[in-house]
Amino acid sequence: MRIVVAGTGYVGLVTGVCLAHKGHYVTCLDIDSQKIELMKKGISPIFEPDLEDLMRENMQRLEFTTDYKAAYQNADVIFIAVGTPEKKDGSANLTYVFEAARQVAQCVENNCIVVVKSTVPVGTNDKVEAIIRQTAKQGLKICVESNPEFL
Repeated sequence: MRIVVAGTGYVGLVTGVCLAHKGHYVTCLDIDSQKIELMKKGISPIFEPDLEDLMRENMQRLEFTTDYKAAYQNADVIFIAVGTPEKKDGSANLTYVFEAARQVAQCVENNCIVVVKSTVPVGTNDKVEAIIRQTAKQGLKICVESNPEFL
């Protein structure tokens, strides 16, 4: 299966590396080119026990990129695992989640599943689905699912 994980923080990178370890081909996507260059060398930008070893062991099934257009184009499953920093009022800033949804919708060329893994409030998937439906090419079947990072 071709899987893309958007966001290479604790949630996204660990998810991507573990899915590659299970045999899937995984593209880990991030906007931070310095992090991407580190990961291409098998160096984890975060500390998680044994993560670097698993990264190096599975490099033949891992790709690291900042090119979202190429990454999303033919993905079977896309995990959105981007940050949702807290706003001053305590609510979640969903800007990055919605931007990832827009990018997915603009770039996918085949039916796929979009999995929201970021920590988001109830109702966010409905908004993600609406963004995708409004933006994606007609005729594509894009299912939006939820897999909270703490589940």
